[in-house]
Amino acid sequence: MTSLSDLNTSLEVTQCADQQHSELNALASSELQDHAVAELARLPSEETVTVAGSASWAAVPQTDHQTAGCAGINVEVLNDDPAVLAWSLACDAETVPPELPAQPIQDAVPVYPVPTEVPYHEILWRDWEDLSVQPCVLEQVSKNTPLFEFRVMSYNILAQDLVEQGLDLYVHCHPDILSWNYRLPNLLQEIQHWDPDVLCLQEVQENHYWEQLEPTFKEMGFACFYKRRTGTKTDGCAVCYKHSRFQLISLSPIEYFRPGLDVLNRDNVGLVLLLQPVLPEGLGLKAVSPLCVANTHVLFNPRRGDIKLAQVALLLAEIDKIARTAEGSYYPVILCGDLNSVPDSPLYKFIRNGELSYHGMPAWKVSGQEDFSQQLHSRKLLAPLWPSSLGVTDKCQYAALCQPKKLGRREYSRDFLLQFRFCDVACERPPQLVLLEGVTDAKPDRPAHWPKPAAMVKDPDPQPFIPRCSGVIQHGLNLTSVYSHFLPQRGRPEVTTMPMGLGATVDYIFYSAEPVESKAGRRLYKDGALKLLGRLSLLSEDVLLMANGLPNPFCSSDHLCLLASFGLEISSLRES
Repeated sequence: MTSLSDLNTSLEVTQCADQQHSELNALASSELQDHAVAELARLPSEETVTVAGSASWAAVPQTDHQTAGCAGINVEVLNDDPAVLAWSLACDAETVPPELPAQPIQDAVPVYPVPTEVPYHEILWRDWEDLSVQPCVLEQVSKNTPLFEFRVMSYNILAQDLVEQGLDLYVHCHPDILSWNYRLPNLLQEIQHWDPDVLCLQEVQENHYWEQLEPTFKEMGFACFYKRRTGTKTDGCAVCYKHSRFQLISLSPIEYFRPGLDVLNRDNVGLVLLLQPVLPEGLGLKAVSPLCVANTHVLFNPRRGDIKLAQVALLLAEIDKIARTAEGSYYPVILCGDLNSVPDSPLYKFIRNGELSYHGMPAWKVSGQEDFSQQLHSRKLLAPLWPSSLGVTDKCQYAALCQPKKLGRREYSRDFLLQFRFCDVACERPPQLVLLEGVTDAKPDRPAHWPKPAAMVKDPDPQPFIPRCSGVIQHGLNLTSVYSHFLPQRGRPEVTTMPMGLGATVDYIFYSAEPVESKAGRRLYKDGALKLLGRLSLLSEDVLLMANGLPNPFCSSDHLCLLASFGLEISSLRES
């Protein structure tokens, strides 16, 4: 068992990072703390981040209350000015090597070293974007409508086993900052600083979860659930929530692996929870809707978009089952995860727009990660994508849970079939029929009292029908993304990860919204019962390159965390 106090004393690292870290030692000095705050105030186009106690925050390495290379959690430190302290890592001058040579990424975008006069916290500054003050939100939330506000974080924390299996991906990093003893305290400090109410983690190594993460999260007030990947994989997904804010209604772990199915032969997993928000005392007879939270890590392989699509369809079917109300509508849904697909890829559009025509699509195109258009004989998606034996319909619903068809719709009795004895087709002699006198030369005459066939075969309840092999899949969850995937002030795309020095967005937080219209095949949304109140801004590729990519001495994963603030409408019991 690892406690918060243990992390302050037990974890040690022999060295920190490169020469840029020596600049951060000065921040431990009280004389330079005021200078750092003043410098931040003069940053152009930067806004103060108001989070947890209305304190300004910027990305800064840790203070000298910890040993070098060990970012222990200290609750008292977080109460100080986080613009200077944050969860940062202070390097002791006696243990930090005076100079470590830069190790640029090979065969990729060149990574430029950080200028010594620019500290990490200024480079990696992330603004908190308050969306509750936007006119479109203010119109929907009247002054008389209270909200249950909560924060959700999604974070791929980079399993240590995967680091050690793929060291070629991290040649730009000094080995010391790749150590789990270095990375764990950094990650925990970051999570504790942002203080989410719901935490969705990917690439969580199983032994680290049970021995270190879960005990620490429980001390922080979280209830935790974990699902390891199937097969021989050692990492998985975790969902944690503050038990003071939510109560568990149901939990559904998902395994995407299906023996014998080529389209579902990988070991990825997911978790779907239905949570009941806990309202504070004193609100009287008030109620708030349950919340469905899903977390997953989809297959990476850029060439196997068919598998990615099938995995997402299984996840959506599970969400459909958990989030569906007795009336047939849905509770609000928040879907987090590393989907290994870029914005505006077919997979992304399927989640956001609710429909995808996939038949004949090259498998590599589904995720948009890489362009294999020059590759001969590339795999193509064929309909149906998965067999009916899987029990999932093309509307991403479990077939067993779909409304049964009306009884008798396909039951043809003898009396019913006899109605067609004298229909027009039955009274015509087929031209290929061999003429046999007295047998096939007779033409039946319709009795005068016989009803017209058209009146007998009219269906009083016609239904639109999409055949099973149409190559179209749909879902009805109405999900949109927390992030816009573009930084207008910089004119560059947002990125959530930087494999081999190339920035990309593959991590998402989707949430339930109300569709208003569709333009050029893109569905537009407005907030419904679940309202987006704010988000932690992402960074662009050029900014991360200035910090030597990911991971770096400050960011201890190869992904950035995603953080969003939501509000659920609170209604009176009479209304609910």
